[in-house]
Amino acid sequence: MKGLKGALMFAQSGGPTSVINASAAGVFIEGLESDAITAVYGAAHGIRGILDEEFYDIGKEDKKELELLKNTPSSAMGSVRYKLKDADVDDTDYKRLLEVFKKYNVRFFFYNGGNDSMDTCNKISKYMAKSGYDINVIGVPKTIDNDLYGTDHCPGFASAAKYIATSIMEINLDAKVYDTPMVCVIECMGRNAGWLTAAAALANYKGLGADLIYLPEVDFDADKFVEDVKAVCAKNNNKCIAVVSEGIHDKNGTLICEALGETAARDSFGHAQLGGVASQLANLIKAKTGYKTRGIELSLMQRCGAHCASGTDIEETFKAGREAVKAAVNGETDKMVCYARKDGDVYECEYKLLPLELAANTEKTVPLEWIINNGTGISEEFVKYALPLIQGEPNMLKEDGLPRFAKLKKVLVEKK
Repeated sequence: MKGLKGALMFAQSGGPTSVINASAAGVFIEGLESDAITAVYGAAHGIRGILDEEFYDIGKEDKKELELLKNTPSSAMGSVRYKLKDADVDDTDYKRLLEVFKKYNVRFFFYNGGNDSMDTCNKISKYMAKSGYDINVIGVPKTIDNDLYGTDHCPGFASAAKYIATSIMEINLDAKVYDTPMVCVIECMGRNAGWLTAAAALANYKGLGADLIYLPEVDFDADKFVEDVKAVCAKNNNKCIAVVSEGIHDKNGTLICEALGETAARDSFGHAQLGGVASQLANLIKAKTGYKTRGIELSLMQRCGAHCASGTDIEETFKAGREAVKAAVNGETDKMVCYARKDGDVYECEYKLLPLELAANTEKTVPLEWIINNGTGISEEFVKYALPLIQGEPNMLKEDGLPRFAKLKKVLVEKK
């Protein structure tokens, strides 16, 4: 709806990234500069902060600290994994959100997250419209998994991909120095989409990559994996580096981390708590070959490595936050900000809007034609796609040789 004037509410959700705060910086700075916005709030721990009426007055922050958010990893407002029920099943949370929005005259709401967060954003938008409350709702994308539908790439993916490719190059040099056998199994994040694991191909592009790459888009066979490793070792002086997604599964859909270990715990969205498959596969190879093995789980490091972030990713993400506010002020609602790659030989990104109902709960996976070598390699098409995204270095302020991250006051808004 056009012509709205009132407060802005911003919240973050799901797994953090090294650039998610660049989105926050974009939203906050643009919001503070807008004549249509009377106050800027940041909810503590996502949707829970609104339900609990705990949010921060961003207007009391130093602009310098807000600028530093661009190079500060993790979720500055605090994140959450909280699933809203469908309003026709239980509208308790929705009524509470409406109550809080009315109390503080919130007319612009931004939710920063991935698939599940866009679903939450869509549900809130639909309920508010049905209730007759005028509020413009915009989804601000993030997710290193790069699996949001409708956007060329996702904020945070490029930085994580750059970290992964760099780490694999470094591991490659380290793991092959001895004249004895060595098999390294490196685990990357990625539940159903293997974009991050595919980033190993960027290291291959520089000649220091993985011998084997396994994505969750293709069924995984543990026996075949053992034979694949043996074949590489036979040709490569008993050295092999394999990169696997945490979400690899067998032909029956059973996660390999569960097939080789214990049943994984579930979060509030029903997602399995993944991790540990690298160690399990490394142990399997050791048992079958007797070779020295290392299972390396990149874990949180790949999503919080701000020191190795993509400068392109940072700037695009910051601008995406600003574009979200501009869109809402101009009357757009129930949309998500998307990246679109312009045609041409030189990489350029522009911003578009996608209906939230299309973005919510729809996963974008790696094209099967990009997965080659009988499920153990990645094609040049992926490299052409990803290489422009990882360009540029973070303009990170340092003190005493260490990063100077944002230090927010986090002044809570007094409850009305």
